[in-house]
Parts: sequence; structure tokens; C-alpha cells
Amino acid sequence: MITQLMLRVTVCVLTVLLVLTGNCSARKKIVREKILYIPHDSRPVVNKQTIEILEKAGVEIVAPPENLLGNRQDSGDPDLLWDWLNKNATKDLTAAVISSDALLYGSLIGSRKHDYDGDTVLARADLFNEFRRRHKKLPLYVFGSVMRTPRTGLASGYEEPDYYRYYGTNIFRLTELMDKQELVGLSPREIKEFNFLQRLIPERAIADWMGRREKNFDANKKLIDYARDKTFDYLLIGRDDNAPYSQTHNEGRKLLEYGRGIGANRYLTTAGIDEAGLVLLARAVNINTNRSPKVFVEYNWGRGGETIPSYSDETIDESIRAAINATGATSTDKATDADFVLTVNTNPDGMTFEADDALNNGTPRGGTFAFADIVQNHVADGRKVIVADIAFANGSDNALMIQLRQRGLLFKLSAYAGWNTPTNSSGFALAAGILTARMNDNRINELLLRRYLDDWAYQANVRQIGAAQLNWIDGDGRYEVLDGKRAAAAATCAELLEYFAQGNLPAFTGNDRLRVSFPWNRMFEADISFGT
Repeated sequence: MITQLMLRVTVCVLTVLLVLTGNCSARKKIVREKILYIPHDSRPVVNKQTIEILEKAGVEIVAPPENLLGNRQDSGDPDLLWDWLNKNATKDLTAAVISSDALLYGSLIGSRKHDYDGDTVLARADLFNEFRRRHKKLPLYVFGSVMRTPRTGLASGYEEPDYYRYYGTNIFRLTELMDKQELVGLSPREIKEFNFLQRLIPERAIADWMGRREKNFDANKKLIDYARDKTFDYLLIGRDDNAPYSQTHNEGRKLLEYGRGIGANRYLTTAGIDEAGLVLLARAVNINTNRSPKVFVEYNWGRGGETIPSYSDETIDESIRAAINATGATSTDKATDADFVLTVNTNPDGMTFEADDALNNGTPRGGTFAFADIVQNHVADGRKVIVADIAFANGSDNALMIQLRQRGLLFKLSAYAGWNTPTNSSGFALAAGILTARMNDNRINELLLRRYLDDWAYQANVRQIGAAQLNWIDGDGRYEVLDGKRAAAAATCAELLEYFAQGNLPAFTGNDRLRVSFPWNRMFEADISFGT
């Protein structure tokens, strides 16, 4: 009897030792975090690139197949996404980060162009309550958007109803005046302009535009109710492309008031949207590991944090403080106390330009050397430095990047971003930087390389050259809709990227083989792959 007992104990001890030392072939893989993630569409930066960051941080991501995600031609199917969510919400998940736009309208573009009636949208919102009842303990983080108000039809990228390309400029101006009228009143000249615009814009177009916004507004109020009653662990509502006076700003401030009293630890509304998925994924990781990293923020001299960047209705400092809160991090006023230093490249005069502006020619401007010094000094002091490059929208600041390259700083950073809107870049850089605490240098450098190839090489340089060469390519197609020129344009841009990388990123292009595709059939964004 004693011999049998001792044998059983010995077997148990040996089994435990084999598991602890990794020598048991039957040992199950231990996953520290497993997060379900539904992005708001299929664009590489919010889908593949966001998932890549989490995977390099050791997180297993469960995401829908790309064919279920909305794109430029297909706005997506919310009912199929709900079905996928319910099938994949397994008990071993540590969190779920979900786009409400995807589950209410099919995608972010779907939120602007759908034909669903208000009752259908609200009925889909009710499904979140059912989901919570079935998954009571699953941390649920949701992000959604207030419909954007592009300044022009061209700026909309043809992602609004067709009438917006003809009347977009006038619709923006009309809602700008409507918002201003509520806040500060209009001058006599502005009142005349307001009345003229009401007559100029077809009644059917403005009725459709405001009707779509009403559905979105009502759905967002319901989501805020779910934040209030703790159906959601956290709700982040982003104000997509907008301005200090605009319909987006108007609705955003009313939603802020509607959610008053909930608390910033459960509900937040801020400028931007495309960075929201990564921001909440960082929050899910921080909450799960009981971490709240400290972040010190330093701006370039001049307007700095008081800059109101393009596509935003608030100061960049407000947006960044909101993003810090949303990631579960905390702000600190001392760099010496910080886990990360977020340096923000603003123009001293507070202006934001487009990356294809002639000013972005690589020549140092006022503030270029000063900001490079800020970055260099923090790196020299051994701090983990994140760079949010927002002097230009939709691409890097060439003058800054040349300075970082010449000073040997490009691959001494923790994270970098300079893509799309300034709030997209700052929130994305912050969240990615926080997650690098779980990565080795090689993984960090791979992520830096991706941003340099995308934001610096492509967005700020190759995109413009490739667009200029479209006329040399046979076939039908243009910048906004490539069609028959798509494959040839991709090959041209790949060659241009390789040439750029060899001159600016030689230490990290040993493979030299870069591939480019345009998944949304336009040149605005590219899917760049590298490696063997």
C-alpha cells in the first residue's frame, strides 16, 4: 500500500517537473492574453498592422477573416459579423475589443453610406446587451464613431453618399455655421450665407445627410447608456474627420454632455477614430496585467500642445491626454518618473500641412533642429522615446526624418507614427509604444521599419511620385480608383520604395525585397510587405 502511494506521488512530482521544464509533449501552450478583436474595416493599418503589434507583444488575437470586414467597395455585413462574434467568443478569452461601427453598419464606411432604418440600427445595438448576458465576466471594450464632416467632396475620398462629391463643400459650410450659431451666434454676413446655402443645397441631399447622422447619434446614445450601466467595461467614441465648428463637433459635445457623470474610467469621447482599436487593445493588456505605465509628454516649441491640428476640433494636448487615459496609462509631469516619453512634433506656428505640400521637401524649418534635440536628449538619457510626427497630416515630416537618420536615432526609438490625421498618429504611436514594453529590440525594430516604410517612404514621398507617373501607365484608372493601372502602379511603387529604403534605411533592408499592393483600389494607402 505504501509502495503504491509512493509510486503515485513520484509520478505526480515527475509530471509537474516535466511541465515546468517544458519536457512534456502533451503540455498545452500557455497564453498570457487572448483577445478577440473586430476592427472597423479591412485597411492594413487598423487590421493587419494593429494585430501584428499585439502579436509581437505576446498576445494571441482572434479576428474575423478579411472577407467579413468592410472595404471600400463592400461596406460589410453586420449580421455576419454578429454571427462570427457569437461563435468565437470562447471562455478562454481575456478581453474583447470591438468596433460598434462594424456591428451596427458593417464598417466605418458603412456608417456613412448604409440604407438601414433607425429601428434596425438600434436593434443591433441591443445585441450588445444580449452578448453581455451570455459573457458576464468577459472584459468588453467598445469603440465607435461620430459621423465625420469632410470639408469637401474630394476630401471625402468618395466614401460618402454620391451627392457629397457635388455638395460636400457647401454641406460642410452649412453645418459649420449651424454649430457656430448655437455656440457664439452669427454675423449678419454669415446669416445671409447660411440662408443662401439652405437654398443652394438640394433639400433631398441635406435631409438624407442629417437623417443618417440622426441614426448614428441615437445609436451612440444607446452605447453610452451601456457604458453607464456597465454593459461595457469601456466605451471610446471617436469624432472622425471634423473641425472646431462642424456637425461632428456639434454632435460630439452633445454626446459628451449626455455621458456626463459616467466617469473617464468607463466612457470617453475624443477626436480621431482609426487609432481607437489599438488604443483599446493596449488598455485591455494593461488592465489584464494590472499595469498603468507613466507617460511624460513633450511638444516642440511654439504652440505645442495648444495646436488644433487639421481634421480635429480640439487641441492636440486634449487628444493625447484622452488617449493616455484610454490606454489605461497615466500622465506624469516629470520625465525622470516616466516609463515612456511621448515627444510630439508640432509646427511652432500651430499649423498642420499635408505631407504632399511643397513645404515638406526635407529642408529644415523653424523647430526642426529643436525637436530633433528633444528626441536625442531623451534617448541619450536612456528613456523609452515615442515620436508622434504630426507637423504634416498623411505622412512624415521629411526634414525631421532626415535629422533622425543623420543622428542615428531612427532605430533607438520605442515607437513612431506619422500616418493619416495627427490624432491617428499620436494615439497609434502612444499605444504601440506602451506595448513595446513586452518586446525585444528585434521586434521593436521591425515595427519601426514598417512605419518608416509606410509613413515616411510611401506616404510622404513615393505616393506623390507614383501618382505623378500614373499617366505613363496604360489602361483606365486614376489616383482615387486605380482599376486597370493597379498592378503596374504597385510594381512602380515597390521599386521606388526599395530605392528609398536603400538610401535611408540600409541597415534594415538586407532582404531588399519589398512588395506593394493597393487593397482599397486607390493610392491613398498601400499594403507594404517585406521579408523573406
